[in-house]
Amino acid sequence: MEELSETPLISNLQGFSESAPCLSPHGGHRGSSKQEAATADPHPAVAPTISSAPQLQPDPEPEGDSDDSTALGTLEFTLLFDEDNSALHCTAHRAKGLKPPASGSVDTYVKANLLPGASKASQLRTRTVRGTWGPVWEETLTYHGFTRQDAGHKTLRLCVCEEPRLRRRRQAPPLGELRVPLRKLVPNRARSFDVCLEKRRLTKRPKSLDTARGMSLYEEEVEAEVAEEERGRILLSLCYSSQRGGLLVGVLRCAHLAPMDANGYSDPFVRLFLHPNVGKKSKYKTSVRKKTLNPEFNEEFFYAGLREELAQKTLLVSVWDYDLGTANDFIGGVQLSSRASGERQRHWCECLTHSDCRLELWHALDSVPFQLSA
Repeated sequence: MEELSETPLISNLQGFSESAPCLSPHGGHRGSSKQEAATADPHPAVAPTISSAPQLQPDPEPEGDSDDSTALGTLEFTLLFDEDNSALHCTAHRAKGLKPPASGSVDTYVKANLLPGASKASQLRTRTVRGTWGPVWEETLTYHGFTRQDAGHKTLRLCVCEEPRLRRRRQAPPLGELRVPLRKLVPNRARSFDVCLEKRRLTKRPKSLDTARGMSLYEEEVEAEVAEEERGRILLSLCYSSQRGGLLVGVLRCAHLAPMDANGYSDPFVRLFLHPNVGKKSKYKTSVRKKTLNPEFNEEFFYAGLREELAQKTLLVSVWDYDLGTANDFIGGVQLSSRASGERQRHWCECLTHSDCRLELWHALDSVPFQLSA
């Protein structure tokens, strides 16, 4: 992996200087010594000078291995971990030296996935650039709800793919892929890469992952243990309004939700319940967002009550997959209260302590449904 440069802002990364040739993992440049030998002049005086230094050649390796690792082309991109806004920005700049597929298609795009995790929950893609083997995208893909904890154990997988000319045609394998461990990213500092593409790699799927719910076939090789299955996360805003005398709860968006339907997606909506209140005024729900794992809601709800009363209550937030004619599927939930721990407790207590101050925070969803005591 070759790193180009580091720049303070992602918007400044419009151009790249010419980088060194892409090297294979064994240190060799592109090209074949067999062709040089076949076309060499019979007079030794004009023989290529490179052939006079055999001691610099690497140890013999299978010829196909070296060619495969260099002939697929390179991808230039930039990564920025925006810690202040809990976001990961990936800007795909351009690809060079792509190897034409058997179909002869020249329509390409870049697809991104965060590993480990549900494949469609973290799948983003650029637009398709048509008619060239040197595509330039200059397009930024953003993962919302990306935290320092994610950076510590996740890997970004980027694939250069061809766009099928016929809609009914089966999706072809990627032209090449690469993987970037995100633990070395410095928060709020852009980092540029120019990396050789490799062949698609398949690793054994952990038995704990549910194959029927669209989980990724890919697993991060760096981690020895399989992380607990993720259900997604939710961005909530809390504000105690002194004028209205109650709590404003904003359901802003969700990210990387677990897919619950056979098509690999969900139809999510969010339920709110202020416990132990009773009656309709303690329960709300958002509208349904169809066929998405990263829904945006931007809906706000109000709970009347004094701060002292609210401090003794628990806000239950749950995300569900809507199913017509059958029971809705539970995706995940989070509880906010003064008896919670970590960020959940801090979010709840700070909003009640500071009136008229809107506080936004991402929360990971638990996979176990709530167990409420009477």
